[in-house]
Amino acid sequence: MCLKNIVYNFPMRPVMILFAKAPIAGSVKTRLIGTLGAPRAAELHSALVLDMIEKLNIFRGFADIELHTSITTDAWRETLVTRKVQCPGGLELKLFHALDAALAEGRSQAMVIGSDAPTLPGAHLKRLLNATADVALGPCEDGGFYAIACRHVRPEMFSGVRWSAPETLGDTLAAVKRCGLSVELGDLWYDIDEPADLERLRREHVVPVRTKQVVEG
Repeated sequence: MCLKNIVYNFPMRPVMILFAKAPIAGSVKTRLIGTLGAPRAAELHSALVLDMIEKLNIFRGFADIELHTSITTDAWRETLVTRKVQCPGGLELKLFHALDAALAEGRSQAMVIGSDAPTLPGAHLKRLLNATADVALGPCEDGGFYAIACRHVRPEMFSGVRWSAPETLGDTLAAVKRCGLSVELGDLWYDIDEPADLERLRREHVVPVRTKQVVEG
């Protein structure tokens, strides 16, 4: 038997995709501009992304890490992670395209993570990676989700979702179930969107270093 003619079709490692907007003052963390000002709000966003990449690095033993930005940007070049640009369109298109493309290339699982939860325990992300459902969602206290991990996707899985709203998680669960996909919920956490979230972050005993510098600066 000629071994060089054998084709192995093992699934590729999972991929963890961090979504981030380019850190342009006035276009990121807009609900915090009144409290921080536009330049500092953009600085906070940049710090949140860097701290999240550092958190994701603990998973490099069994998952690949990618950074998908809203537009081409030189920000975060020092991280040396694989970088891609999100597809045009609304968030539902960006999410589906990133997840579908990763699974289409042979990934066993694809996860998209938001950059707004600096104190998120790594164990919460690990639980999503360990989920056996088609779709696993990490719920946020404000009604959204901090991450979505998929083993299978459907084009309509985000149909009708009201984004950046208290109904976001519920709408997503309903849309996923309508597609016939199984779904699992992970552990609840919170993200940083409103001034009250900043105050809560300041009261935390453990905050990633870059985020802490901006919040306390």
